[in-house]
Amino acid sequence: MESYLNENFEVKPKNSSEEVLQRWRDLCGVVKNPKRRFRFTANLSKRYEAATMRRTIQEKLRIAVLVSKAAVQFIQGGQRSDYKYTVPKEVQSAGFQICGDELGSIVEGHDLKRLKFHGGVSGIVTKLATSTTNGTPTDDEALSRREQIYGINKFTESVARSFWVFVWEALQDMTLMILGVCALVSLIVGVATEGWPKGAHDGLGIVASILLVVFVTATSDYRQSLQFKDLDKEKKKISIQVTRNGYRQKMSIYDLLPGDIVHLSIGDQVPADGLFLSGFSVLIDESSLTGESEPVMVTAENPFLLSGTKVQDGSCKMLVTTVGMRTQWGKLMATLSEGGDDETPLQVKLNGVATIIGKIGLFFAVVTFAVLVQKMFGRKLWDGTHWSWSGDDALEILEYFAIAVTIVVVAVPEGLPLAVTLSLAFAMKKMMNDKALVRHLAACETMGSATTICSDKTGTLTTNHMTVVKSCICMNVKDVGTPADCSSLSSEIPTSVVKVLLQSIFNNTGGEVVVSKGGKREILGTPTETAILEFGLSLGGDFQAERQASELVKVEPFNSTKKRMGVVLELPEGGLRAHCKGASEIVLAACDKVIDSNGEVVPLDERSISYLKSTIDQLASEALRTLCLAYMELESGFSADDAIPVSGYTCIGIVGIKDPVRPGVRESVALCRSAGVTVRMVTGDNINTAKAIARECGILTDDGIAIEGPVFREKSQEELLELIPKIQVMARSSPLDKHTLVKHLRTTFNEVVAVTGDGTNDAPALHEADIGLAMGIAGTEVAKESADVIILDDNFSTIVTVAKWGRSVYINIQKFVQFQLTVNVVALIVNFSSACLTGSAPLTAVQLLWVNMIMDTLGALALATEPPNEELMKRPPVGRTGKFITNVMWRNILGQSLYQFLVIWFLQAFGKTVFFIRGADADLVLNTLIFNTFVFCQVFNEVNSREMEKIDVLEGILDNKVFVAVITATVLFQIIIVEYLGTFANTTPLSILQWFFSILIGFLGMPIAAYLKQIPV
Repeated sequence: MESYLNENFEVKPKNSSEEVLQRWRDLCGVVKNPKRRFRFTANLSKRYEAATMRRTIQEKLRIAVLVSKAAVQFIQGGQRSDYKYTVPKEVQSAGFQICGDELGSIVEGHDLKRLKFHGGVSGIVTKLATSTTNGTPTDDEALSRREQIYGINKFTESVARSFWVFVWEALQDMTLMILGVCALVSLIVGVATEGWPKGAHDGLGIVASILLVVFVTATSDYRQSLQFKDLDKEKKKISIQVTRNGYRQKMSIYDLLPGDIVHLSIGDQVPADGLFLSGFSVLIDESSLTGESEPVMVTAENPFLLSGTKVQDGSCKMLVTTVGMRTQWGKLMATLSEGGDDETPLQVKLNGVATIIGKIGLFFAVVTFAVLVQKMFGRKLWDGTHWSWSGDDALEILEYFAIAVTIVVVAVPEGLPLAVTLSLAFAMKKMMNDKALVRHLAACETMGSATTICSDKTGTLTTNHMTVVKSCICMNVKDVGTPADCSSLSSEIPTSVVKVLLQSIFNNTGGEVVVSKGGKREILGTPTETAILEFGLSLGGDFQAERQASELVKVEPFNSTKKRMGVVLELPEGGLRAHCKGASEIVLAACDKVIDSNGEVVPLDERSISYLKSTIDQLASEALRTLCLAYMELESGFSADDAIPVSGYTCIGIVGIKDPVRPGVRESVALCRSAGVTVRMVTGDNINTAKAIARECGILTDDGIAIEGPVFREKSQEELLELIPKIQVMARSSPLDKHTLVKHLRTTFNEVVAVTGDGTNDAPALHEADIGLAMGIAGTEVAKESADVIILDDNFSTIVTVAKWGRSVYINIQKFVQFQLTVNVVALIVNFSSACLTGSAPLTAVQLLWVNMIMDTLGALALATEPPNEELMKRPPVGRTGKFITNVMWRNILGQSLYQFLVIWFLQAFGKTVFFIRGADADLVLNTLIFNTFVFCQVFNEVNSREMEKIDVLEGILDNKVFVAVITATVLFQIIIVEYLGTFANTTPLSILQWFFSILIGFLGMPIAAYLKQIPV
């Protein structure tokens, strides 16, 4: 079975092709209810629609760009425009001078001609009644008017389905429909032959059973859909920096309105269509919309920004012009959202299992029906009544047909793939409480198989609360951890050096110091930028005054490839100066001068270089992040189009930033090691800092290797094969190094790799990994979009929790499969063998429907929602090649099936004798006893299935409230069915002794299961 499943029902955890997804659908032969079975799989037709729409948009935007270029030439040629525009009255009365459709046409069509007609970007700002410095006014009436005229920044979503839709879908089950027809015929024939109400009992019993199955199924499905809806809401929570009413604040992108001033930086997704106001080096990746892989430079000359595109480099301020469904991205997203998530490997594999067992069940059902009918004909032939047929004979054939159909109901385990979804929905909801947001269903189960975690250092293993605690300025190392230390430093070093240092800190930064609504000073930016700005303020600096004193000519933002950032300033006294900041050894290598202890600029000699390098190593060995600040005077001929120089700088100084290790990380790393999961640290930091933190976390051991990215890059293929298994720390790594390491681990070493990432450049590695984990706080939107799971608190311990839940999902599904296959095997063999041997089936249609509900919906609820325990992290991971239906499972299935079959066969053969069952209703009593015993065997087998190898199956049973509720409800309903619903369920009340026997036989399944678990496989 395993090889057949691997060949035909194998999909990747992510990025599977449409052909592969279509192939397994075509192979699903016996499907009772396609609407329910394929509900949580990708809608391939909707995806095709989305792809067609994307192609249309791409063509439209390409034409717009070409027209825009032609318009530039037209405008430059000095041609007059005869374009006219009339402001709609409702827009004018709301206080605006331009409508939404006009704005949409300008930005989407890259229409420079129309933009110039409206007075350029500044003209649009005026017409939208906003301000480039203060943004839109925030009084409710003004915002309401703006929303009414221009719409909201949300795309149309499909309407949530009501409970009754799920009831209707549950009724679409083909076998239930056939049973419904059988019930109707049984009702008509029964009433005609035996009168009302006696003749209606069988028919009404089947109808009641069908309704019970439908409502329980619909309730379970509806609850799942609500869980997914909640998770979808969480996935869509995206915030952005916006200026409104003069204050910069974080806001949801769904609250944006035309006229808002949005601050974009590297890694952000453009949240709406808009126009560029000001910024530096802005490169936009428009591939998601236009299909063009080449990034577009956005400037004042080409100011158009489209919703859904991504900031690849630089930062800027943007004016929002068009929102929601007026944008092409909004229309595309509305279609894409209907395409659904890819199905997970387990869902597909269990669809394969359901298909195989379904075909076997269908064969047995047909043979059972044929044997029962043949036996009936034989009996009538023997009696000589084969020419005379009564209503009772018709009802008997109908009962046989109903039994055959019900065998198909029981034998086709439709619940298998849906149990995966149930378990995943439950796990995702719980993981959300544990600060992990699962974006793709498959990641939840794949994480359980992870064998390697490649983790960032900053913010994941450390707290990301950074402070400058040491500095080396004017060649003097000094502690600066307190405000008193900082004021002492500023008084010790020359004023000229303080001036250059503050100029470097406050101008060469991606952060900002702003005043919040409450009048408090607030620092915005990454934790590193925040720490350095805090240091500058502690030295007595004034951010706003420093920024206004000189003018920014050029900015090159920090990125993880260059590991440095730079700016060029036009000084108030004239002249240009470049400032550079970044990884200490990289910036120091670009310096040829240094400021000495007297505040003089002197050449950087061997002695000074050696002193600075040993200082960097000393700070790094204390687990401090080190940054070097430098500057150089530029020739007056420098223009904004020139690159900032890469050498010839003067070293101002080095700062050491403390970022403590998160509490609990060491324990989490140890837990991973005991679970057979290797943790590797991949960081852009200095190797000594990385090693110090790695030792503190327990990642770097005596037999492990710490390597730098540039050294790793130079290794040959043969050297890498020997080196990679030993690598525990990779420092000064580029995103490409991370990608290479992940690729080798996955392909060469067949590892299942989880990777953390927060930056834009981490996207390729997140995409390449089996599980991409993005950071919720420090992560950019680009990283989050490429990830499968978002770690909301950026904590490594949360990653271990995700792994634990992943293992829990995998094992819970295995438990459920083991339980369901046991019921399948026994129900099939019992009814088939009984039909062949006695000419009747001991389990009626109504009884089989009840058994089906115990093993399907209720069984999934009980076993697929078992919470994880600590034992899960003491066993090795499944890895990439592990079997799903293991030998241990087959041992348990076949052992329990054999026991249950022998018990029921014994009751059929000797039950009447053993229990002294006599009289006209002897067969009914015996069949009730068999049914009752069979159900209690399943109840105790459900408890057995909680553990596949451990003998103690009762440990922690009371912690799982759902399991206890399901078992209790099953037993109560069984008592009601046997004792009070006999006329509908073909049962009769049993004696105390018979009840005791039924429960005892079920209970004996537990010691037998314990014995089976001791048999090695």
